[in-house]
Amino acid sequence: MANPVIHFEIVSKDAPKLHSFYSNVFDWKIDTSNPMGYGIVDNAGEGIGGGIGGPMDETYPGHVTFYISVPDPGATLQRIESMGGKTVMPPSEIPGTDTTIAQFTDPAGNLIGLTKA
Repeated sequence: MANPVIHFEIVSKDAPKLHSFYSNVFDWKIDTSNPMGYGIVDNAGEGIGGGIGGPMDETYPGHVTFYISVPDPGATLQRIESMGGKTVMPPSEIPGTDTTIAQFTDPAGNLIGLTKA
């Protein structure tokens, strides 16, 4: 499959509460041992991986989205905008990693993420 969905994300003002909720309801193992306290969901090799974290800005209400792997997030955002989508976050490196992400809204307003393949 070209450009597969590789990651889901749940962002909330009370990320620790959601870590507990999803751990208890679905028996997910969630590792928050990183500087951002971002909960990486261990998918044990099944389904797609994901994460549960807090917003970068306390006024942000949160979101649920998924990330699509693309070779060039900047070029993909240009194509998205030409097709009626809007850039929400330009390509940005996650500190301390080799991961680049970006976000956009589709023409219906749904928030979707991109990550560099």
